Amino acid sequence: MSKRPVNPADLAAPIGFAHAWLVEHGEQRTLYLAGQCGYDHAGVVESKGDLVAQLDKALENIGSILREAEMSFADVVQLNFYVTSRDDYARARKEFGKVWRRHCGKHYPGMAMFQVVSLFDPEALIEVQGIAAS
Repeated sequence: MSKRPVNPADLAAPIGFAHAWLVEHGEQRTLYLAGQCGYDHAGVVESKGDLVAQLDKALENIGSILREAEMSFADVVQLNFYVTSRDDYARARKEFGKVWRRHCGKHYPGMAMFQVVSLFDPEALIEVQGIAAS
């Protein structure tokens, strides 16, 4: 079995964590995705106050990690969504669906959504973390 961090150059440099860890055991490849927010290349939250735009950027960042690991959204088997407001999430569900389909098509892994008091970055409204396997 081998393990290696996955830190794409087009994402903000991780400090004290890895964007993901790829574990390979024979033909089995499992990617453990760290939480991704709507960060730009400098590590600053884009679209402050816009939950849907932050989801879009978080999924874009996850897509970059997946490509670096030679995977795609079709390999994602589980995602957790952490939001600071369940009500804002509920109001934005249709827009979330549009963003989801643009990144993931009709692939729907196991998912869970949690309302949290806050995220590490006070400007972040959503964080997405999960697992991919191929």
